[in-house]
Amino acid sequence: MKRLRFKKLDAFATRGSSGNPAGAVYLGAHEELTLEEMQRVAQELKGYVSEVGFLTPLEGNSFRIRYFSATREVAFCGHATIAIMADLLKNNPTLATLPQVDLHTNKGILPVENQLATADAVYVQAPTPIHRTCMLALKEICEALNLPETVVDPTIPLGIVDAGNWTLCLPIRRLEDVLSLTPDLSTLTAFCNASELDVVTVFTRDTASPQNQLRTRVFAAPFGYLEDPATGSGNAALGYHLHTLGLWDGAPINVEQNGDRERPNLVRLASAPRERADLRRSGFRGRRF
Repeated sequence: MKRLRFKKLDAFATRGSSGNPAGAVYLGAHEELTLEEMQRVAQELKGYVSEVGFLTPLEGNSFRIRYFSATREVAFCGHATIAIMADLLKNNPTLATLPQVDLHTNKGILPVENQLATADAVYVQAPTPIHRTCMLALKEICEALNLPETVVDPTIPLGIVDAGNWTLCLPIRRLEDVLSLTPDLSTLTAFCNASELDVVTVFTRDTASPQNQLRTRVFAAPFGYLEDPATGSGNAALGYHLHTLGLWDGAPINVEQNGDRERPNLVRLASAPRERADLRRSGFRGRRF
């Protein structure tokens, strides 16, 4: 029997919210587990964490990570990355002093910026975005989400962006309509699989707090669960989409996420200042773990 070093970590939690639970398995070498064994571990943890990240040290200040949900390998998982890297940097005296470490993922090598000392946060660069023209009918999308077409905001185009996972970004007029969403898992799973989507990010500029700029709810049905309560890649995809439309200049914004009006999880979204003009980089931050 193999013994593994495991932690449950909550990303993007605030004093009033529980964040999004991720599993962390720290390996001495990647060969300790096969991909089939990683999948089995994630299956065993279904309902306890959303995804499990398996982290392995490489040479220098680099690490390799792979992510699994209960149903499949996930190309990139933002909340698990934030949680795992914050835990690692906080508890490793050698790494704690470094301004950056590099993370090897299935979506490329991503820098992780260590701002724990100054801001109690880490930033992770999102994968380079890929944009896809949305050819889906609005009626089909709304039926999959159990949503009336009339609540969709016609002033903002829909978009499909891969910032780690293929994400449909759907604009909604009012906060109340975002909060009242009740999609069905099997219906949404079938829609996403047929549409070659991993995630649906529903968003509105109508927020519960004036200090925040967006409210999102993120549904990741193909990963074996309905809703992701706090998300890295789903919100990063939305940031790329809004920037492409000229609706976000890359300056830091706060994103409320989940279906609880008064107790949302908070995601900090920003582009690196020196590259804000074209948004080649995007980051997301979680403060409490």
